[in-house]
Amino acid sequence: MRASFLDNPLYLGASQKAVHSHAQGVSDTPLGEILPAPVREWLARIRLLEGVPFAHLVPDSELLPPESIRFFYLDREWTDALVQGALSVGTITTLDREDLQQLHARLRDEIDTEERKIRLVGSDDPGTAPAETISGFLLRSRVVSGWPALHVRGYSAEVGPDDGPVQENDPRRLRLLRLERLAPAVLLCLFDGVPQVVHIEEPHQGVQFGVDLKVGEEGTTGATVPLRDMTTGTRLDRETPPPPPPTSVEVPFRKGAPGVIHVAELAGRIAAQPAVHLGGLVTPSALAMQLLQFPFRQVFGDPAKGTVSGGTEGGYDTYFRAEIGIAVLRVWNQGG
Repeated sequence: MRASFLDNPLYLGASQKAVHSHAQGVSDTPLGEILPAPVREWLARIRLLEGVPFAHLVPDSELLPPESIRFFYLDREWTDALVQGALSVGTITTLDREDLQQLHARLRDEIDTEERKIRLVGSDDPGTAPAETISGFLLRSRVVSGWPALHVRGYSAEVGPDDGPVQENDPRRLRLLRLERLAPAVLLCLFDGVPQVVHIEEPHQGVQFGVDLKVGEEGTTGATVPLRDMTTGTRLDRETPPPPPPTSVEVPFRKGAPGVIHVAELAGRIAAQPAVHLGGLVTPSALAMQLLQFPFRQVFGDPAKGTVSGGTEGGYDTYFRAEIGIAVLRVWNQGG
């Protein structure tokens, strides 16, 4: 009597041999040639959370209130499981699942390389290497909607003064894997590594003029102009040694027109300060120099190593601390 087809040792042996032969062939194939390019790119985008519903990232709006930023690590095991789930769509039999299990490590290495290429446009090939820790942040602020082209830079170590220039090709700069607005006021950023310092800057496209606002008495708002030495262009409050005060002047406003600057009076106040070296006369170009505003930069890092005061010192145990208990999450999952 013939043995059952499914229990036939010849069939089982041939199946196991086919799985082993396929896995051996894949292991000999160079990275980048195992999966078709569209499939490889799609899986890499899944790894970077593209297409993942926002409710799975932030289950409740209270976790990301207005005018806040939240830093996080990406769980590689979670994203690997996400990729495995996508690949399992094509598995039907036990043999298919065993075949996928044999190939998964090699496929993961290929996707590790592909995820670094998603944002590359005409840049050098990053080569093949195991995936690093992915970290990032979610920013919910009016800044995101007001300046859609924000510049974000992450660095693996301190890069000097908080307001100092940093070269674009600085070796400490981390690769950006994803930078995308998920909503008009919500920005998602993913880094290839864990930054020690993050710079978020206004766009650098144009020159702008302005004044520094300050809160006055009884809820009023005033403004000042930080003065510059016209011979060097340096702000007086940053000169060494500093000149005698004042290093800024109050901005006058027209009577009966709140928010409208009295330009002639402002020019006179600037000219009256000897440290600006104007000789008592403010020309249009000199006034433009005094009102020039460079793009603002917000720095996130260790305040003890910064050069601008005002930060709050704290370690990772302060910022990466769970504030929502598991009991609350279970109530949310139950629709409570």
